[in-house]
Amino acid sequence: MCRSIKQLRGQEPTSEDMQKAALQFVRKISGYSKPSKANQEAFEKAVAQITQVSEQLLGSLPATPSPVRTASPRLRSSRNAEQPQAEAGDATTAAS
Repeated sequence: MCRSIKQLRGQEPTSEDMQKAALQFVRKISGYSKPSKANQEAFEKAVAQITQVSEQLLGSLPATPSPVRTASPRLRSSRNAEQPQAEAGDATTAAS
């Protein structure tokens, strides 16, 4: 069973990449890594439909993904290191 589905936008995915992502998605939501013979047709139909819709979606979006709005952990830690630490005599730490 897949743990995560990779982002395809901005990667110039092939039809095979799209089909593999659709297969991962169908496996995840159905709970089957391999369907039974009784469910095979519905499983394959779902993969084909999701592949087609995914291709349409990516075709209508800009090729370059928008920048991520949250900072990476490395960037956050470097920002925190740059901020001055409060000293013991600051007004924020003084008790009345």
